[in-house]
Amino acid sequence: MNRIAVCHWGAITSLIGLIVLTLAWELGLAPLRPGGSLMALKSRLLLAPLFGVLRGRVYTYQWASMFILFFFAEGVMRAWSDTVLLSRVCAGIEIALCTLFFASAVYYARFARMAGIPVR
Repeated sequence: MNRIAVCHWGAITSLIGLIVLTLAWELGLAPLRPGGSLMALKSRLLLAPLFGVLRGRVYTYQWASMFILFFFAEGVMRAWSDTVLLSRVCAGIEIALCTLFFASAVYYARFARMAGIPVR
């Protein structure tokens, strides 16, 4: 597997993992309010870059690498401030998935540019 494909699949798996985590976290694992919360709607924001990432569009990778930092910041804040252990664990997983996505997206954009893949 070449490095562009590794970065592509790293971004796809981490983004889908982040969508699943945010839904599970806010609907069942450790929601802000018992029975689930409207914070689960934040997973819909992650659908915006998903289709461009699946198609390998370099432009989507470029803006999504900055977009994912909002979720990284949320993970850091909830890991720091939440008192429930399961919520802190979910926040740690969110931080790890955001870091993996960010690295994969940045390197995908770089390697794609070096390979001559056009930005669309």
